[in-house]
Amino acid sequence: MTTAQSTSIPFFPPDLFEGDRAELLRLLREIGTGPSQRFILGEQTALLERELAEQLGAADVVACASGTGALTLVLAALEVGPGDEVVVPAFGCAPLASSVLALGARPVFADIDPWTMVADPADAERRITGRTKALMPAHMFSVLADLPAFAALAELYGLRLVEDSAVAQGGVLAGRPAGLWGEAGVYSFVQVKSFGMPGEGGVVVTRDAEIGRTVRMLRNHGQDGRTRFRHHRIGWNSRFDELQAAFQRHRLPGLPARLARRAEIASYYTGRFEPLSGRGVVPPPAGTDGRCYYVYTLLVERRAELAAHLAAHGVDSHAYYPQALPRQPAFAPFVRAGDAWPAADRAAERALSIPVYPHLTDVQVERIADLVCEFAAV
Repeated sequence: MTTAQSTSIPFFPPDLFEGDRAELLRLLREIGTGPSQRFILGEQTALLERELAEQLGAADVVACASGTGALTLVLAALEVGPGDEVVVPAFGCAPLASSVLALGARPVFADIDPWTMVADPADAERRITGRTKALMPAHMFSVLADLPAFAALAELYGLRLVEDSAVAQGGVLAGRPAGLWGEAGVYSFVQVKSFGMPGEGGVVVTRDAEIGRTVRMLRNHGQDGRTRFRHHRIGWNSRFDELQAAFQRHRLPGLPARLARRAEIASYYTGRFEPLSGRGVVPPPAGTDGRCYYVYTLLVERRAELAAHLAAHGVDSHAYYPQALPRQPAFAPFVRAGDAWPAADRAAERALSIPVYPHLTDVQVERIADLVCEFAAV
């Protein structure tokens, strides 16, 4: 499998779908010239939803126009709205807060575990009030949130539980797939995700058929699919593309192998980096249970210097979320005075992700690890 070392290693490869180019072009022609001329929510979308549901053991899977849209639709299906509060992590992607605000509710930011960077259940519990409607933990980088703890909190306080599992497709915790611990979860299919595609898209996954039915209606302007132009609720245009559905169905059988390769690379990295923890470079926890290797993220005391060191040797890296969500101008107005999230702020200063995509060669993986170890030795 090992090939000659290339001169540079991008963080996300530009040739991500090169091996599928011919099939994509074939599908484009087939769907574009098909007699039905059905380009959204057709047979391919229905088949993709069915195949994913069977693979996951879900009651329903509903394809949507984006992962962000899927998150908003789930919250809407659970009747989150004005006057409600939703507890979300203080560190993560903007839709954690914006999807809540889009429905007129208020995000309440909980601090995170300083190592795994997922929401801390104890801090989340501290922020529950009489207005709290839902808990929405997010899986982060390569670690699933502590879903057993959040499920227990939801039951104790009578709250809805939503998983932002956008980055965690393929992750399994205690035998249960990511997305199916709460009442519903989401996966994102945007290009760089582990089941990414050349465009936007995502799905809602749920154990509750009624939630699936409601999301299915909300994604298509509140129509239930039986009577066109009869709108039962105010909905959205979050419909899925038939070409993308056909392409994802083509790529679905290869997903387990791609995920296994990501895990193999991550295991090698962690083995190399665990001795560096005392020198300012901390890898994520080892193991496979509750893990999903969308990206591989280190906690680095001298992040900018490590990024520069890698770049000088032709290796790209990426600092996700360099500012905690409640520090962002868009969300700061919804923060209570005097609140603090020390672990989230620290992660924003230290997190640095390195390449982990499945078609990295062994030589490239070793080269990246060597460079990180070389940096830590100085």
